Amino acid sequence: MSIAFVAGATGYTGRAVVHALAQAGIETHAHVRPDSKRLSEWTEQFTQWGAQVDTTPWDQEAMTKRLSELNPNAVFGCLGTTKKRIAQDAAKGETSSYQIVDYGMTVMLHQAAQSCSSEPRFVYVSSAGAKPGGEGSYLGARWAVEQVLIQGELPYTIGRPCFITGAGRDEDRPGERIGAKVSDAILSVLGGLGAKNLQQRYRSTTNTVLGAALARLAFDSSAARQIIESEGLR
Repeated sequence: MSIAFVAGATGYTGRAVVHALAQAGIETHAHVRPDSKRLSEWTEQFTQWGAQVDTTPWDQEAMTKRLSELNPNAVFGCLGTTKKRIAQDAAKGETSSYQIVDYGMTVMLHQAAQSCSSEPRFVYVSSAGAKPGGEGSYLGARWAVEQVLIQGELPYTIGRPCFITGAGRDEDRPGERIGAKVSDAILSVLGGLGAKNLQQRYRSTTNTVLGAALARLAFDSSAARQIIESEGLR
């Protein structure tokens, strides 16, 4: 049986990946921070889906040891933070940023995965428009992770979704929700005028559709060492 390890499993995309993998009969290990206030809730949810909860600390040595033990066939990097979360952490005297979470923790995970004899596929959730940028840039952090994967020895699949929509978000994102609706409306008009490729590239997708696509692509040999744009994630 194939084995998958999902970091960022409690996130909007991560939980959809966990569900899709478990539904496909993959032995799925969903990572939840050991200090999460919702650990029992997530344990119940993931167990109900048929996944196993992993609470390995975010420490290079501990994560490397754990992945070496599991020897997964696929490791999913679904990690990410938001401006709202960064502000909340700052108010509590805690430090987080795109550089620390989106880049730093994903690179830690990638380094740990390199210790596996199974040479797992590293599946990374990047973003449409990823490009070089400063430390405080979301798209810059995504692009920097992409470069680490591309230059590394492990096989990888990089997904670049555009707006991710749907029900069940833990925090309301009115700006993103409105942006997706406006963007989809404009793209619909452009598509009607013949710009079908543009419409497919940038229209929004739901977390469940994205999760299912990532779970499928992780075990698709043709997706190895490929960057999959939004239209290929449906």
